[in-house]
Amino acid sequence: MTKNVRRGGAGRPSGPGGILLASEGRPIPPAAIEAAASLAGKGGLVHVFTIVRVWGTSLGLPNPGLLPSKREWDAQRKVVSDAVKRLEQLGVEADGHAVATRKATKRIVGEAERLGCAAIVMAADRPRSRIVADLMWSQEPYRVRRRARVPVHLVTG
Repeated sequence: MTKNVRRGGAGRPSGPGGILLASEGRPIPPAAIEAAASLAGKGGLVHVFTIVRVWGTSLGLPNPGLLPSKREWDAQRKVVSDAVKRLEQLGVEADGHAVATRKATKRIVGEAERLGCAAIVMAADRPRSRIVADLMWSQEPYRVRRRARVPVHLVTG
C-alpha cells in the first residue's frame, strides 16, 4: 500500500539519486531534516519516506483490524508534507510518500536502492542491547544501518 503525499521541486522532475530521509513512523525532527538537506546540498534532491505500521496478520491472512487506520495514514501524510515543506524552505528539491508495511527495514532499504540514493538519514533513539533491540520497533534505524549498502546517518537526541 503506497500513498503519494506530495511531489515537490520547481526545476527538474524527481528522479534517481539524492538522499532518502526515512522514518519508521516517528515524527521527523528538524535536526534530521537539516542533516538530509546538508547532505543533499543546495538544489539537491531528498526523498522523504515514512512507514505506516501494519500490526500483523490473523492466521496468515490480512485482517482489517490490524491494518493502519485513516488517522494513522493522515498522521504519516502530515509528517511527510511537513518535512517536504521544510526541505523546500532550505532550498532542496523534495518529494515524499508513505507506505504501509510490517517490515520497515526491508522497505526502507529497498526504497533507497530503487531510487539510487547516495545515503539514508533517519532519526533514532539511543541504541539498546541487541537482544532487547530486536523486539523494539523504535530500534528500526539500527537494523536499517546494518542492512543498507549505502551510508546511513542516524540523528539522535
